[in-house]
Amino acid sequence: MAKTSTTTQGLRAAIERSGYYPALVAEAVEAAVGGEAVKSYLVHQETTFDANEVRRHVTVLVLTGNRFIVSHTDEQAADTTSPTPYATTSTESVKLGRISSVVLSRVVANPESYAPGTLPREVVLTIGWGAVSRIDLEPAACGDPNCEADHGYTGSSTADDLSLRVSEAGDGPETVRQALAFAQSLSEATADTAR
Repeated sequence: MAKTSTTTQGLRAAIERSGYYPALVAEAVEAAVGGEAVKSYLVHQETTFDANEVRRHVTVLVLTGNRFIVSHTDEQAADTTSPTPYATTSTESVKLGRISSVVLSRVVANPESYAPGTLPREVVLTIGWGAVSRIDLEPAACGDPNCEADHGYTGSSTADDLSLRVSEAGDGPETVRQALAFAQSLSEATADTAR
């Protein structure tokens, strides 16, 4: 990563603040970014409960001038394949021109008294680039309640490559602000590549 960039330094600091294997996560992200300048980023740590275990997961999203980079790191307990706990880190690099959708859903409290600029209670950022699609099917029906004919199926296909939920209560207001800023930067970057 370009070591002189303020944004790159902010990314490194955010990874370290997450406290989640920062050397491992930073190395994976830096290798994926290479020498490109970082334009925007989002670091999101999530803790989940699986039976009697607590598991952590961190997602790092990075926007460069040409690419959108996603890094996931998960920790795993010792199992039959490893006698000690271990972590798995993966990165994916997507050309900006491949991103087909950037969806930002905002949840606000008391919408009747909403004032512009008020921080949403939570945001969900969904990004699609065609690697993963979800198909929701249901039996088709006609308007006749007595009809027993097979009308096949109806449904929808949704790009569902990445969906990330950030809340003020769980992640803090700064992470919500960062998610909003990242979504705006990514949306603007994909609009630029469409021209």
